[in-house]
Amino acid sequence: MAKSGDDVINIALDTIKIRKQALVFINSKRGAEKQAEDISKKTDLISAKLNDLSEKVLKALSHPTKQCERLSRCIKKGIAFHHAGLAQKQKTLIEDAFRDGTIKIICCTPTLAAGVDLPAFRSVMKDLKRFGNYGMDWIPVLEYHQMTGRAGRPGKETFGEAISITSDRDQADEIIERYVHGQPEEIYSKLAVEPVLRTAILSLVSSGFVKDKKDLLKFFSKTFYAHQFGDMQRIESILNNMIGLLSSFKFIESSTTDEFVSAAELEDNKLKATRLGRRVSELYLDPVSANRFTTSLTNAVKPKPIALIHMLCRTGEMRPLLRVKTKEWGIIENQLAEHTDELLEKEPNSYDDEYSYFISAFKTSLMLNDWIEEKDEEYLLETYDVRPGELRVKIDNADWLCYGCVELSKILNLRGVVPELNKLRLRLKNGVKEELLPLLRLKGVGRVRARKLFNNKIKDLGHVKKADLQKLANLIGRAVAISIKEQVGIKVKDKASVKDQAKGQQKIGDF
Repeated sequence: MAKSGDDVINIALDTIKIRKQALVFINSKRGAEKQAEDISKKTDLISAKLNDLSEKVLKALSHPTKQCERLSRCIKKGIAFHHAGLAQKQKTLIEDAFRDGTIKIICCTPTLAAGVDLPAFRSVMKDLKRFGNYGMDWIPVLEYHQMTGRAGRPGKETFGEAISITSDRDQADEIIERYVHGQPEEIYSKLAVEPVLRTAILSLVSSGFVKDKKDLLKFFSKTFYAHQFGDMQRIESILNNMIGLLSSFKFIESSTTDEFVSAAELEDNKLKATRLGRRVSELYLDPVSANRFTTSLTNAVKPKPIALIHMLCRTGEMRPLLRVKTKEWGIIENQLAEHTDELLEKEPNSYDDEYSYFISAFKTSLMLNDWIEEKDEEYLLETYDVRPGELRVKIDNADWLCYGCVELSKILNLRGVVPELNKLRLRLKNGVKEELLPLLRLKGVGRVRARKLFNNKIKDLGHVKKADLQKLANLIGRAVAISIKEQVGIKVKDKASVKDQAKGQQKIGDF
């Protein structure tokens, strides 16, 4: 292993040489991928186990992306990268391989330090600054402690090494002063965040834990939030405003609808959740998001998928949204103009602060709309810079919100939008056009097999029933062909006689 001019590579090579493992923390996904690739080019690790792992990682998706190929090449040399953009199966394979010693170095973003119990002999901090609202700034001390805390394995190592990379002596002194001798930041109650507070209040009322405003105030007086805030009179006013907001949404019923009342009136004010409010609480929705849904869907007439997706993307639950780059503004705005009349919310004035958020929500909607139009992960990665893992998180969140919309629509008797929401859920889950939905009812048939059947004029369950078994076997494989025939009520008597003419070809993994 030849020495490099890159300090991180040299530390990684030394770690491998002494038969240890290391986590290298980098502040961006692109940076983590490049660093892993650079290290892998300098290593000479080769084994059958690494080759097998490399193949599994590559085939984690039905259609491997360039990211999958890059990761697979790195893993062949005992190096991996790990960030939120990976598919969950890939993350699990990497984490398990690191624990059993197969992977020697993982280049990762700081999320690995907080989200996964994955200790190593060395924790290497390449980047201690991150781009934020005010440009490049130092990361929090608590985050530094999370990363350095990965160094040293209890029961396996007598010590660990936390190494921070710096360019000069002055910066080294700053790191020591700020992180080694510095104090961690204060921990703040999450109840100070409005979405959390209003969700908590609705939950307390909905569950019957508090019966009136006196109970509510008493409960909050004993919280860490109140201890930290230190001003119960101000908290009383905040709670009162929240009660007024939830009442205006028709999620709770209060004996008074005034936003500002006296302390005596506050104590006597009875609180009760409405049927709609109880369902919002059970669905764990932010009340503001739920109110957005009820308002939009009440006025919806045969909403198109892009309109429903945009409605979902306008919520806090879908953040972070895709950022609209400077060079994209004109393109996104032109696409928005094509769909403005279809959307369920009025486009804000371009000079409003809300406009930037509206445009970001629309770009995110375009990405998800491309997914349900059967664009694959590689296309989304190239077009929107959205990696498979990030795509899956957005799909899962959209599915949850879509289900919430279905439930709220039933309560509001908005039966006309329920079928559209249910179709959207299925399309989001599978990434398919509406024409494939009948075929997705068959177990073992996903987007790839459904498209192959549809393109060969097998478009629904009736067509499956009539189709020649051998033709089905040639298209989707013998076992699946027999299975779907039996699912539509056709008993295959002589299964052994069905020759799989596709034998030797790569199987379609589209579950």
